[in-house]
Amino acid sequence: MKYSIILPTYNERENLPIMLYFLDKAFSTIISSSKSSSSSSSSFIQSSSCSKPSEKSTISYEVVIVDDASPDNTLEMAQQLQTLYGKEKVIIVSRSGKLGLGTAYIAGLKASHGDRIILMDADLSHDPKYISKMIDLMNSSSQKYDIVSGTRYKRGGGVAGWDLKRKITSQGANYLAQFLLNPGKGCSDLTGSFRLYERHAIERLLPLIRCKGYAFQMEILVRAKAMQMAVGEIPIVFVDRIYGLSKLGANEILLYLKGLIQLFLTT
Repeated sequence: MKYSIILPTYNERENLPIMLYFLDKAFSTIISSSKSSSSSSSSFIQSSSCSKPSEKSTISYEVVIVDDASPDNTLEMAQQLQTLYGKEKVIIVSRSGKLGLGTAYIAGLKASHGDRIILMDADLSHDPKYISKMIDLMNSSSQKYDIVSGTRYKRGGGVAGWDLKRKITSQGANYLAQFLLNPGKGCSDLTGSFRLYERHAIERLLPLIRCKGYAFQMEILVRAKAMQMAVGEIPIVFVDRIYGLSKLGANEILLYLKGLIQLFLTT
């Protein structure tokens, strides 16, 4: 089972090497744990002539960095990291300018090779330590999930580093979306962007998405539920960026409201 982590970047030179370090650490732990679990059941596997290799015992990952011509030389940092980790671990997609989050994900998906896709922010707001829990939930025998989403709005989740104004803005936007769209179970954090997808799910969804900005993430879940995809979630703590500036501004809020109204009228 191969996992592709798609990281859209714009001015993330300082954050990118730290993020790749944490991703490598997280997957090293996941792979080590999986090998231990596999070896503990090796006697059973050897005794069964029709047994197939365990999914867990063949876990690997790659990081797809999609950079939109960052003026802070994020691309050069990505190239250094590719030299350090290897071209099989780090794939770079360099674009001519800021072409939008949706097209960045599509470009990253085309360049990826994973069976499952992880979408997350490159600014350290999303801690890779939660990936193992996402994988465990998706592998659960009790329920087959197409998407596992990280949520700030379930017990055990939350935010760190935000002032009161930012918290009210985020919770208000999420509450308004929940009220108008009523997406149902598994969608408590419509504007969150830390998610694990089965490849077939994200390949079906991305071409349908029309919203931009923060509404992009919201539309993915709304469309997924409309297509009868199963969505699970785990609580996460979102941490405000340490380096660089937040991309949330008046334009992003207007795009969100426009997208919300569009979804309300069309879904």
